Formats: sequence, structure tokens, C-alpha cells
Amino acid sequence: MSTELNPFAIAQEQLAEAAELLGLDEATHELLRWPRRELKVTIPVRMDDDTVKVFHGYRVQYNDARGPTKGGLRWHPDETIDTVRALAAWMTWKTAVVDIPLGGGKGGVTCNPKEMSPVEQERLARAYIRAVHRFIGEETDVPAPDVYTNPQIMAWMMDEYSVIKGHNVPGMITGKPLPLGGSEGRGDATARGGVYTVREAANVLDLDLTGGTAAVQGYGNAGQFAHKLGEEVLGLKVVAISDSKGGVYQPDGIPFEDGVAWKKKTGSVTNMPDTQPLTNEALLESEVTVLFPAALESVITAVNAGNIKARIVAELANGPTTPEADQILNQNGVYVIPDFLCNAGGVTVSYFEQVQNAYDYYWDLDLVHQRLDAKMTSAFHAVHRMAQSMGVHNRLGAYLVAVQRVAEACKLRGWV
Repeated sequence: MSTELNPFAIAQEQLAEAAELLGLDEATHELLRWPRRELKVTIPVRMDDDTVKVFHGYRVQYNDARGPTKGGLRWHPDETIDTVRALAAWMTWKTAVVDIPLGGGKGGVTCNPKEMSPVEQERLARAYIRAVHRFIGEETDVPAPDVYTNPQIMAWMMDEYSVIKGHNVPGMITGKPLPLGGSEGRGDATARGGVYTVREAANVLDLDLTGGTAAVQGYGNAGQFAHKLGEEVLGLKVVAISDSKGGVYQPDGIPFEDGVAWKKKTGSVTNMPDTQPLTNEALLESEVTVLFPAALESVITAVNAGNIKARIVAELANGPTTPEADQILNQNGVYVIPDFLCNAGGVTVSYFEQVQNAYDYYWDLDLVHQRLDAKMTSAFHAVHRMAQSMGVHNRLGAYLVAVQRVAEACKLRGWV
């Protein structure tokens, strides 16, 4: 993997820029460049054909100065330790930028869940917990759903952990189904938090979004809800959507119900009736008001950044923009809402779930939305003010807010 596209190298490069502006001492910067702890596990799983397949899994606890680490579990065929390290670093900055008392962690298994039966997925979920259970827990490190994992997988993991501990431990994982201690509002939290930040960005830019257009790259959970809430909350017309197989374009708009129904029916948004085919690369360069990159990392690079025409780029994916691309977008006047601010709604409502689990009292949906809106709005304006006052782009502004908070906690603890 090249340095440019190595996500952990990118995360370290972004940190270095913030550390220099903040004047961090060498020891603090070096501490924040690396995970505090990381675990690599080998997971044998018996498959449906009675063969045993060996999977490789990871859990990284990047920094816990501000509280227990928190972060998703990804099941993806291209998962690597550097991907997990980068995501754990970004989770550290994400929890700090929205000012919740948690650190950053991340986990993953190198696998293709699309080729696994539900029974095989359950075996893998339980085997992963057996492999890492000494390393996680409600006061240590709390996993959550991520790419290709879901509430059912979280339920199996919570059950396996509870069996090991000998009692029910709902707070050891978040993103659970509601009957097992999940939180109202968790399903659309990532996209909803992002949509709130787009609303605030439009306000500071004096931009009327009603009737504006949007493109969504990546049509999983976050992408689908960005489509839905973009219509409902922001009044946007979504004209392009895509998934891993390709995309479609319709200048008159693609209704959310149609996009989701076609995806559910066929497994992809491609070949949707009354639309034109569109590649993922072309979608990113669409002439729209808001672009939602909601797929994987490093899709906006120095190669295509100059062709981005959106007024606002709302990064629902983790690490979709490389550092070189950031500079180009900033020079071209594209307002980027960086990933660890834009997609922090998910971890914020996961934190709400931990709180509700801890005192066994659950909030209604309106209260979750109200508290999420307050957190995201406050975080957006802290980042915007920092970027404006320092004369830097928004990602660096977000880093300055977050790194300053984490560095302060490390110093108060006497680590550096």
C-alpha cells in the first residue's frame, strides 16, 4: 500500500500538521502518533460445508486519556491493521471533537460477509468475542457496528460476552437491537448527525439548501439515511446514488423510497429504471450542492479533487479525502465537513446508549434527536470558529479542537 493511500500514514500526517500549529512538545506528539494498545487474533471458524476457515481479527485501543475507548467493528475483505489503526485514531479525535468522555478504538475482521451464511456469521461473531473478551468491556473498550456489521451481529457478540462473564452485560457493546438495550435513534444517527452539520454549514455560508441537489456515494446504512434525511430535513433533491457495483443519475431526482426499494430488490442501485448509469468516479464529480461520500476511505485524491464541483462535501465515510486533496478543495472554495465531525452522530448516540445501559433508563426518540442535535451543532461551530480564527481548512480546524483536548487530558494524567 502506498504511503499516500495508507490510511494510518494519512492519519499521522494530519496529526503532525495539527501538532505543529498547536506547538505540541515532542513527547506528546509522539504519544499521540501511535495506539496505546493493539491486539491481533487468529479465529478458526467451522463453515457450513464442515471445513474450518481461519480468519484474522484486530482490536486497537488508540487513546483512553478521556475515557474508555469506543469504536466500531468492520468486517471487510480488505481489512488491515493499518486501516484499523487509522480508524481508531480518527475515533479518538471524533469523541474529542464532540466532547464526549470516551477515547478511540476500532476493530475488524478480514472476511467477506456477503459470502457467508447467517449461521457462519454468528459463529464468527461469537468466536471473535471469545478471542478478544479479555481486552474489551464497558469500562475498558466498547465496540459498535461498522462496515458490514449490524445490530444482529452486536446481539450475538453481547450474548457471547455475557455467557463468558456469567451475567448480562448490555453496556459492553452498542448498536444493539432495542429489546436488548439498544437506543432509539441509533439506526440513522450517523447520517442524521451529518445532516445537522450540513444544515449548520449552509447557515454559515448563507446558502439556501431547499431545492438544492445532492449526490450520495455509498448506499449502505449511512448513505441510505443521508438520502432520506437530505430530502426530509434539508429539502435536497438527490440526483445521484451509487454502491460498490456502480451508480445511477436522474436530474429530476431519485426518490428515497425508489432507491431503497430497488437496492433491496436487486442488491444494487445499478440499472434502476428511469435513470442513467454513472460510475462512482463520475458521481464524485457531479455538479451538485452537497456531496455525501459515504463509502470507503481515500476516494477523493489529488487526481480528482480539482474536479469536485459540490459546494459542500459532507464526509459520512471515514477518511474519504487525502491530505493533498484537502488542500485542493480548500483552494477551490469547497466547504468540507470533515469525517470525524460529520459522521460523529453514530458514536454520539452510541455514547447515549452506554449512558442508558449504565443507569437502566431509556430515552424516547425526540429526546435522542434533541440531544444529538445539540452535540453536533456545538461541535460544528467549535470547529468552524477554530478554522476561521487560525486561517486553516476545516479538517485541520477539527484536528486542532480534538488534539488539543486529548493532549490536555494526557498532560493532566501525567503521561507526558
